[in-house]
Amino acid sequence: MRRVAIGATAVTMALAVAACGKAGDDKDSGSDASSAGTTTGGGGKSIGLLLPDTVTARYEKFDKPYFEEKVKALCADCKVEYANAAASATTQAQQVSTMITKGVKVIVISAQDSAAIKSSIQAAVDKGVKVVAYDRLAQGPVSGYVSFDNVKVGELQGQALLSALGAKATKASKIVMINGDDADPNAAEFKKGAHQALDGKVTIAYEQSGLWKDTVAAEKVSAAITQLGAKNIAAVYAANDGMAGGIANTLKGAGISGIPLTGQDAELAGIQRIVAGTQSSTVYKAFRPEADAAAIMAVDLLNGKDIASLATTTLTSGSGNKVPSQLLTPVSVTKANIKDTVIKDGLYTAAQICTGEFAAPCKAAGLQ
Repeated sequence: MRRVAIGATAVTMALAVAACGKAGDDKDSGSDASSAGTTTGGGGKSIGLLLPDTVTARYEKFDKPYFEEKVKALCADCKVEYANAAASATTQAQQVSTMITKGVKVIVISAQDSAAIKSSIQAAVDKGVKVVAYDRLAQGPVSGYVSFDNVKVGELQGQALLSALGAKATKASKIVMINGDDADPNAAEFKKGAHQALDGKVTIAYEQSGLWKDTVAAEKVSAAITQLGAKNIAAVYAANDGMAGGIANTLKGAGISGIPLTGQDAELAGIQRIVAGTQSSTVYKAFRPEADAAAIMAVDLLNGKDIASLATTTLTSGSGNKVPSQLLTPVSVTKANIKDTVIKDGLYTAAQICTGEFAAPCKAAGLQ
């Protein structure tokens, strides 16, 4: 785990060196309340950052400030125009139009709906705007893509679930699987990786999409409990920590405890549930290296530089576009390696994790 954490830091350093060398409808239910733009820096060179929702804690808390900080470090006279789609594909399409009107030269976008945003991306490119897909591979003529190996994320989730089951990981074990939003191409890759790890080893007895919403995931798990029976559920796969939170509450309400529950994104609440034993694992995708990589790619495109050397692979999007892509490595997090991952990397301090009811289990886990 220490080697992996060091590797993440090394990736960030390598990206910075590369940059110096080069430059010197559920989805439409959200309001536009959080879509107001903010800026950093100054001057006439501008980059747009469009993130998909405020429900997933990482976007506002980590991705946005890390991205802005890196852009400022790379380009003192660059300006970042920011907007959040608040889980609305329609709002995000409008935000792309706004960015074009404002005269941004590069748009970095994490698509709320990867297919629906295609025409907006095409419109931006037609106006001479370069587009970088961030975290989710959007359809259309994007110039580059930065994310993690999402199939690997799913594999890590599935493997962690099997490890938590231990000797109970048999074909007789019934697993409930709550996947992400089908409009997000990452969800399909997480699902693919999880199935690769789980199929043939356990039985997926119930599988539905939770739409990245804790309330929807909770409803789906409640239906699974009704269908399968509380005593017959051996574990629950949740595609991210937000959904895992809703699921954990539903399991508790049904009197189900001590079964494995996965997650993803290493949200603070997810880490706290792992400490408390109500969630068994999450997947840590180091936000700073991802945001730094996107910032480097965006600034290079802004300066008319070739980004081919930044790519680690080429992926084909849902629209058939070949996209130079930089994929980073995710890390599985359980109670055993919280200290060596999210705490060591400075994502959270032990004091932030070990508040109130989590103080005692933190002490037992050796975090305090």
